[in-house]
Amino acid sequence: MSDELHSFYPEIEPFETGFLEVGDGHRVYFERVGTKGAKPAVFLHGGPGGTIGPIHRRLFDPALYDVILFDQRGCGRSTPHASLEANTTWHLVSDIEKLRAMIGADKWLVFGGSWGSTLALAYAETHPDRVSELVLRGVYTLTKAELAWYYQFGVSEMYPDRWEQFVAPIPEGERSNMMAAYHRRLTEEDREIQLECARAWSQWEGATISLLPDPDRTENFGEAEFALAFARIENHFFMNAGWLEEGQLIRDAYKLKDIPGVIVHGRYDMPCPLRYAWDLAKAWPRAEFHIIEGAGHAFTEPGILDQLIRATDRFAGKP
Repeated sequence: MSDELHSFYPEIEPFETGFLEVGDGHRVYFERVGTKGAKPAVFLHGGPGGTIGPIHRRLFDPALYDVILFDQRGCGRSTPHASLEANTTWHLVSDIEKLRAMIGADKWLVFGGSWGSTLALAYAETHPDRVSELVLRGVYTLTKAELAWYYQFGVSEMYPDRWEQFVAPIPEGERSNMMAAYHRRLTEEDREIQLECARAWSQWEGATISLLPDPDRTENFGEAEFALAFARIENHFFMNAGWLEEGQLIRDAYKLKDIPGVIVHGRYDMPCPLRYAWDLAKAWPRAEFHIIEGAGHAFTEPGILDQLIRATDRFAGKP
């Protein structure tokens, strides 16, 4: 294996874009990238409430893959914007199946990072016969402990400066349950209060997802339209624990026994503690597990990106 770090494929435009009517009044924006009829794959973005961007298209060799990327319900270019109605993990699992049927793929590679890894696991454990391979980064299983670590006590000890900014919109008397306090404000009618809290929620994440700070990313996470969808949808999902039973995704990992996979996780991932990727790897022996030293959570960190590109190359049969 070459010692040279693998990086992004060149910039590429989709060969097809559109909206898929998925029901409940939701229209999901999708892009199709690469070579029509090549190895099918689907990219699941993070959040919940995040969005796809041109950089995500570049994780796959366009000569070898036919990739669907889509904005999940309520975010990015999907409509209605920032909607919480009929927006759960299981609605999204159903949407992925509709997209697979749309392109006529019998099975496809599923690629997901952060919340995208949560959704990828939920989908693969529901439809294991539809998944040829799984590529997961920054594994998140949405347990109570993971949520408390990031939104109550844990990362707060590593980032006291950023934590102070995160708790600022919330009165001291409500800070014993930050997710619930934010939920009240993100779902109330006063748009200014919504926006203030959406920015604080989103920028907490933007500031803590890479080992080294990226002020531009933190600033971008505060952009009004992005922040509103990101914070409202993420908080909505996390308040409901993703509509998953406690520990469900690791408990049901035996359903992945016939699916080859790769797990890539940064040693110093703040939002998604390494412990849960470790537990998943033990429960899913067919997965190749890479702990990336000197890396946090972001897929753009060189060591993480290297292993992700190596994985998509290998699963496409590239030497």
